[in-house]
Amino acid sequence: MAEPELVDVVVVGLGVGGEEVAGRLAEAGLTVVGVERDLVGGECPYWGCIPSKMMIRAANALAEARRVNELAGSAQVQPEWAPVAKRIREEATDTWNDQVAVDRFTGKGGRFLRGSGRLDGPGQVRVGEQVFRARHGIVLGTGTRPSVPPIDGLVDTPYWTNHQAIEVEELPETLLILGGGAIGLELAQVFARFGVRVTVVEALDRVLALEEPEASEVAAAALRADGVEIRAGVKAERVSHDGSTFTVHSGDQECRAERLLVVTGRRAHLDELGLETVGVDASQRYLPVDDRMHVTDAIWAVGDVTGEGAFTHIAMYQASIVVADLLDHARHAGGGADPSGTASVVGGAMGAVSAVGGATATPGPAGAAGTVPRADYRALPRVTFTDPEVGAVGLTEKQARERGINVQVGFAQLSSSARGWIHKAGNEGFIKLVADADQGVLIGATSVGPAGGEVLSALVVAVHAAVPLSQLRHMIYAYPTFHRAIEDALRDLS
Repeated sequence: MAEPELVDVVVVGLGVGGEEVAGRLAEAGLTVVGVERDLVGGECPYWGCIPSKMMIRAANALAEARRVNELAGSAQVQPEWAPVAKRIREEATDTWNDQVAVDRFTGKGGRFLRGSGRLDGPGQVRVGEQVFRARHGIVLGTGTRPSVPPIDGLVDTPYWTNHQAIEVEELPETLLILGGGAIGLELAQVFARFGVRVTVVEALDRVLALEEPEASEVAAAALRADGVEIRAGVKAERVSHDGSTFTVHSGDQECRAERLLVVTGRRAHLDELGLETVGVDASQRYLPVDDRMHVTDAIWAVGDVTGEGAFTHIAMYQASIVVADLLDHARHAGGGADPSGTASVVGGAMGAVSAVGGATATPGPAGAAGTVPRADYRALPRVTFTDPEVGAVGLTEKQARERGINVQVGFAQLSSSARGWIHKAGNEGFIKLVADADQGVLIGATSVGPAGGEVLSALVVAVHAAVPLSQLRHMIYAYPTFHRAIEDALRDLS
């Protein structure tokens, strides 16, 4: 066998987090090999955040046009899917071609390999017949894939995942969606607004089950207003397909549609990574990491594979921590491939990332105090981009009470605020605050409304920085804005 090729870093999986890590380390002067078997950039730019939000933007434009009749005269709307599919194909995905992303990485000095990377013992990665020894470390960013629930008959049918739903050129007349989480609801509303008859089947007793119950109620009501049928508390027991129609069986209930979209969760495929060669258990659902993204010595992980939340912003946040920690390690190990020049580059790069997200700076295994940030997920923001949007941060009321916290709750209806009243059509929503009464700070919040995700930003700062409630109450909230409803919720809290 050929001798392993010595490089500074190998990044296996160039999704959002892996691409960010690999690109920034290459820019810092390290020799970086990036390995990706699918598309560089991962789910987000091709089947997730970007194309789905293009679909949502188009569907919301239709909804706003239909609201003209209530606000400003009359309007007729004729939905057409072709412009949406064309925009996704041409503007977002280059017809699912990643050459631009590959060129972006190699343009920063990285070396790209198309293939599946696998750990081959401590410090080594195998890609086909090639083996690389990483001088400073290995980063795993292999993400997750759709998880197929163990429903009798499902695997033998031509069901959709989010990939087929995003790539669709012609819409079906009817659609069944298994899964009432964020992805399921976003796509349900989009397709319904384009004239598809949609049914959502959710095994739990409510949609958006991980969010506040009030958010579930508003989201369900909004989707029903768009014609979506929601069947919560219904567990699919069997799926059949007769060549043209899907049938989901649950007890004596049956749901039928032309297409079936399955969005019931995702999972990491750790058994493919060769983790056993470095003494790591590959049978886990996700890859556990510490607060500097360490899996084990000289191996980091980033993104969805860590199980910290399947969000692009989490992957980017973690990527900055990995970059800081790995550069710190490289500096203390004597620099990169060019010790005479890398150290200064590394130092500059480290300075840029040392304040990642406000995380507490603490020393790495060989680092000086203040150089390496640690992950802090207390104020993890999340947004479901339905109309109205559902934004949330930190703990829900239920989660806080389960932790034994002395909880105070404040609530304000958005429609009762000045801006909500002005907005009128489509003004459904609320602000809900969850406070630790003993500490006098917010530990969670939910913002639902036409701009729920944008209003959330103020609440994220409050939770992240533990801003005292007394200060929040004495802030000046611009009038008339949606975020002014935060003040109303604070008043209810007291």
